[in-house]
Order: sequence, then C-alpha cells, then structure tokens
Amino acid sequence: MFKATIDAYLLKDSIETLSVLVDEARFRISPEGVIVRAVDPANVAMVSFDLTPEAFDDFEANDCELGLDLSRINDILGVADRDDKVQMELDEESKKLKIQIGGFSYTVSLLDPSTIRAEPRIPQLELPAEIVLNGKDLQKAVKAAEKISDHMLLGVEGESFFMEAEGDTDRVKLTMTRDQLIDIKPSEVRSLFSLDYLSDIIKPASKSNEISLHLGNDFPIKINFSIANGNGSIGYLLAPRIESD
Repeated sequence: MFKATIDAYLLKDSIETLSVLVDEARFRISPEGVIVRAVDPANVAMVSFDLTPEAFDDFEANDCELGLDLSRINDILGVADRDDKVQMELDEESKKLKIQIGGFSYTVSLLDPSTIRAEPRIPQLELPAEIVLNGKDLQKAVKAAEKISDHMLLGVEGESFFMEAEGDTDRVKLTMTRDQLIDIKPSEVRSLFSLDYLSDIIKPASKSNEISLHLGNDFPIKINFSIANGNGSIGYLLAPRIESD
C-alpha cells in the first residue's frame, strides 16, 4: 500500500536529482519514507536518495518496491504548476500508479523492479577533506571549466579550495579561501573528474545553499546536500579520472 500527497515543485526537484544519472529506478517505500540507490549505466557515478514522510502533506505506506520510468514521470510533472499538489496512489490490483495533478488524472504503468539494475553497494571511503559551499559557486566554476576542457581538477591547498580546468591552450582556476566558504576541513588533496558528470550533477545541486564535497587523492568525490526543505537528502559518488604523467 502506498498513498501520498506532495507539493509538485518538491517532487519535480526530487526526481531531477535521480534523472540526471539514471532513466529508471527502484523506489523502496516503507512507513519510514522513500529510498533509492542507483548507479549510472557506465558505472561511473552512484546516487543515494532519501525522502522522509515529513516531505509529504500526507503519507501512508507499507513496505513495497516500485519500478519507475523517470522520464515518464518528468513528462507528467511538466503539466504541474509550482503550487499544485501531486496525489499518488498505488493500485495494487492493476500494479499501476495513479497520479492526480491539477485536475489531470494519470494511470501509469510500473516497471518490474527485477528488470532494473540491482541497488549498488555504496563503498565506505575515508575522504580526508571536506568543503561546504553554496551550490551556485560550484555551478559557476563548472560552467567556466566547460569552456576550456572536458575535465576538472578539484583540490585543497592549505585552507583554500580550488577548481581548475586546463585545455590544449587555455586554463582557468578558481580559488576559494576559508572566509569565502561555508566551512572547510583541510587536507592536501586533489582529484580529476569528468565535466560531463559534474555538469549533470550540478543542475540540482546548484539549487542548494549548502552542499558538502568530500575529497581524497585520486579518489571518488562525495557530493551531499538536502532536498525537500530539509526533509530529504541526496548523495552522489563520482569516480575520478586518473591524471596521466
């Protein structure tokens, strides 16, 4: 059993955090909320998504698992105004999801969860550096780097965080000191990452006033921030590109 009501803009933003990496996902639903763990088709990035019952106006659920085509859900949410409410209910007999938005009623076929990639095991990593900053600051750096290269170096020197991109002829670097950041736990680290992935991840992350980056030397980066007015969380894990000598 699953029945819930949520603000349209919260659901749109929540689905976006997943759809930047995967087209379909298994939603594990329980009385404690909604959980998704997924990895992109190239096994380069993982996403960890949690939404508590407090994110919803109404939330009733037993343990169940729903397979959803995220592009289909995004298309449906496209008819919603920001202030609309989205009502969802699982029809257990037909195994379909009923969605009501602003006078529209949809009946959506579900995917068989067994046909969707199994949940990845999230590795436990010791990443010594942590940087906390506004999502828009990271977005500006990524956009600047895209004009120069297809990869971006992130690192910490002293108590400063830097983001750097270098192409065949040009180079750009942004350095942020402790007083320009929300917080920093310094350690001398640096890792190189694909801008294709960072550009996708930064779309939802840029809406957050506070995102946390966890870095090591040639290790994956962890990017965490809150969603749904603090009633949910999202975490990305992105594998590094190893720099050639």
